[in-house]
Amino acid sequence: MIPILNLTRQYELLKTQINDALIRVAASGHYILGPEVKAFEAEMAQYLGVKHVIGCANGTDALFLALKALRIGDGDEVITTPFSYMATSESIARAGAKPVFIDIEPDTMNFDVSLLEAALTPNTKAILPVHIFGQAANMDEVKRFAQAHKLAIIEDCAQAIGSEFKGQKVGTIGEIGCFSFFPSKNLGCLGDGGMCTTNDDDLAERLRMLRVHGSRQRYYHEESGLNSRLDEIQAAVLRVKLKHIDEWNHARQAVASRYDELLKPLAEWVKTPYRHSDGQHVFHQYTLQLQGPDAAKLRADVQQKLQAAGIQSMIYYPVPLYRQQTHADLNLNPQDYPLCEDLSDRVFSLPMFPEMTAEEQQQVADALAQVLKTVPVPV
Repeated sequence: MIPILNLTRQYELLKTQINDALIRVAASGHYILGPEVKAFEAEMAQYLGVKHVIGCANGTDALFLALKALRIGDGDEVITTPFSYMATSESIARAGAKPVFIDIEPDTMNFDVSLLEAALTPNTKAILPVHIFGQAANMDEVKRFAQAHKLAIIEDCAQAIGSEFKGQKVGTIGEIGCFSFFPSKNLGCLGDGGMCTTNDDDLAERLRMLRVHGSRQRYYHEESGLNSRLDEIQAAVLRVKLKHIDEWNHARQAVASRYDELLKPLAEWVKTPYRHSDGQHVFHQYTLQLQGPDAAKLRADVQQKLQAAGIQSMIYYPVPLYRQQTHADLNLNPQDYPLCEDLSDRVFSLPMFPEMTAEEQQQVADALAQVLKTVPVPV
């Protein structure tokens, strides 16, 4: 079986360092917001080239903390993408604001910046781009629009640590960047973890306050915050792994390039991932687009046959956010998002992890070819 992701290989490569880090924390007696978190925040700030890193409990909290820090809440609107994990829009709603979705680009699958103007209202307070699958959104246009209309930018970088737009790391371009260290991410811990990044001193101070129940001084609380602290164990593990993130991202890029070559004979059936010339794609996922009018039906058959051949695949994301029951009160019309509707029916992702071998990729490509070459060429 070739899984969509193999986490044990990475652990085996770093087993001694990770185990030493776990023992070090256990013996220290410091388990919450201690020296490991402080050191990790400093090392991550240096890696990203950002002034402040604020660790928190998970990526979803990072988004919520960012909205709270920017004082976005009841009656406010935040423009974002419908093609993302639920945490993106859920956090906006959790803050009391309204997610306003715009359709996506056919190639990058990031939101279409040309649609920002039409989504703008007097209630718009922020733009929340998601750097989907590890590829940066068009941040030049996002910044231009945000500055023209005095809007904040919150970057959802959950899938894109190390990705760049015109040489600048994502998470350092807007007012606040939000990251997840869920185990499956390019930089993952041994549980949940997240962080916010900012170059603004005042926002950094608010983020630190909000992650500890709205308190700057113990037992004195200025406003309702969260209990959202990155723990020492996860910070220690992340310190070990951070040293390897560029190496792993380069390995992912190499895996993606091999897939591109292996899948060239299948170009009539599948479209391989697009790389924006201004960015650096770090391939959190390697996502294909099935071609043809019956893509949704074909996708189910392809996945079933790949599974039978020992190849796991995944769909990110089968249900756009505007279709989720939790957003039913927005009364949105799916026809207003034709590209998202179309791509949600045709995308699927192949196994992708830095330690994947060329032999495994050949096995994946051969299995996919065997399935697709029994299907008529899409017209």
